[in-house]
Amino acid sequence: KNMHIPGFKVAVIPILYYKNTRLEKAINRLYIEADKAFSEGANILILSDRGVDENHLAIPSLLAVSALHQHLVVTKKRTSLAIILESGEPREVHHFATLLGYGATAVNPYLVYQTIHELVEDGMITIPYEEATNNYDNAVVKGITKILSKMGISAIRSYQGAQIFEALGIDKTEIDKYFTNTTSRIGGLTLKDIEKEALGKHEDAYNKRLKQLNFDLD
Repeated sequence: KNMHIPGFKVAVIPILYYKNTRLEKAINRLYIEADKAFSEGANILILSDRGVDENHLAIPSLLAVSALHQHLVVTKKRTSLAIILESGEPREVHHFATLLGYGATAVNPYLVYQTIHELVEDGMITIPYEEATNNYDNAVVKGITKILSKMGISAIRSYQGAQIFEALGIDKTEIDKYFTNTTSRIGGLTLKDIEKEALGKHEDAYNKRLKQLNFDLD
């Protein structure tokens, strides 16, 4: 975000949307923001879900990355832009593997690092924070490397955007639009279902938080 190197220009694009907004509209807005950043000379896009609150939720990270990746391919901008995800959602090896496989250049799982910091502060992890985060990073990288090796892939560049996964339980309409050319033998969730699920998780989180605040006040 703070890089000032000739030849590189960074643009931060929020992947947040107001909770009464349709998810499809939020994705279309993401396209507009990316096109605008490109026209202004950006060549690194950071998709960020920082700033979630009771009125704003985030586009699911894999959906945001893949949808934008496909949009940039169609508009012939993909080779000119790097997509970096800054999200609190990814935490497991599979999450990182799918994000890279659907177009992410790099991922910053900031919530994982914040969680590790709290665990160190609370004494639940007995090694220094830097060592703990390095251990986490190494574990994730080894996990991704194992996936690559099983697929016979030797370079991360050959894996990024390759979409070597098979989708299970996603409607063909959404696959064609946002995960184009992904194999999908079993249909399922539509964009409205994904929107409903995301909103439900958001409401649960903030209702629980409100209840906890009321409990603390009592």
